Amino acid sequence: MAILGVDDFKSKLRGGGARPNLFKATINFPAYASGDVELTSFMCRAAQLPASTVEATPVPFRGRILNVAGDRTFEPWTVTILNDTGFEVRDSMERWMNGINGHSANTGITNPVDYQTDLIIDQLDRDESVIKRYNIRGAFPTSVGDIGLTYDGGGEVETFDVVFTYQYWESNTTS
Repeated sequence: MAILGVDDFKSKLRGGGARPNLFKATINFPAYASGDVELTSFMCRAAQLPASTVEATPVPFRGRILNVAGDRTFEPWTVTILNDTGFEVRDSMERWMNGINGHSANTGITNPVDYQTDLIIDQLDRDESVIKRYNIRGAFPTSVGDIGLTYDGGGEVETFDVVFTYQYWESNTTS
């Protein structure tokens, strides 16, 4: 087995490696929530590339357990949003959730087509070109997080988390 040197390693690490701070999240809103997609993509401070799991299904057979592939599950997707003084993104998220289930009436939109949308997370290269895209299909917010208020806070900008549940995701490499 050959011992690989630093130059060998560098030649294998295309583009210097993907960087976690080079991303763009596009959150499309249903019409009734009337959110600014471009503003939201700028205010999205943190996200993750989505995860999925294929569970093992145990099948008993003659005193042994045979594991076979089971169902795929998709973990919720969380984004951290910077809050501006106009509360524009937060207001849109609150309208979205209120349309799904109203605060006072406990009723809301029942047709999934009317409250579910597709979200996009792009991994960017250093020249800001898209090198990997994830399409998160049939998403809707299940949690709009709190914003902590404190006199101890200095000059930092408020943030809040939004958790989305979705049907599935698709990915593609664009380069």
